Amino acid sequence: MPGLSARLAEIVDALPLTPDMRVLEIGCGPGAAARAIAARLDAGHILAIDRSAKAIAQAEASSAEEIASGRMSVRCAAIEDFTPEPGEGPFDLVLAVRVGALDGRHPEAGRKARERIAAVLAPGGRLLTDGGDPLREVPL
Repeated sequence: MPGLSARLAEIVDALPLTPDMRVLEIGCGPGAAARAIAARLDAGHILAIDRSAKAIAQAEASSAEEIASGRMSVRCAAIEDFTPEPGEGPFDLVLAVRVGALDGRHPEAGRKARERIAAVLAPGGRLLTDGGDPLREVPL
């Protein structure tokens, strides 16, 4: 995958994606993984969020084609406060890579984040984070 680090490519390749999935990426940064996921979606959609307005501006600027196609959107939001807007979700898959609220660095934020994620998951939906081989599923 051009433009994607080997680590992110391994993570994206490990995702159990189907072409019609609704995906939420938490902590998208400049959007590299989100673009790679969008490329695998036909009727699906990825919403990429990040608490950093700068990261969202970068993701938006570098993802114009994916956003115009309707397969991707971006929004500045922290997962602990995330509420889907009309038409967003429920999500079949939630991905978080290097997100402090979900890797144990910030336990209270993690509790709130897991509550928000559980509220936006479709029945049977899954939360996957880095820290496995290459991913691990986080039970909610």
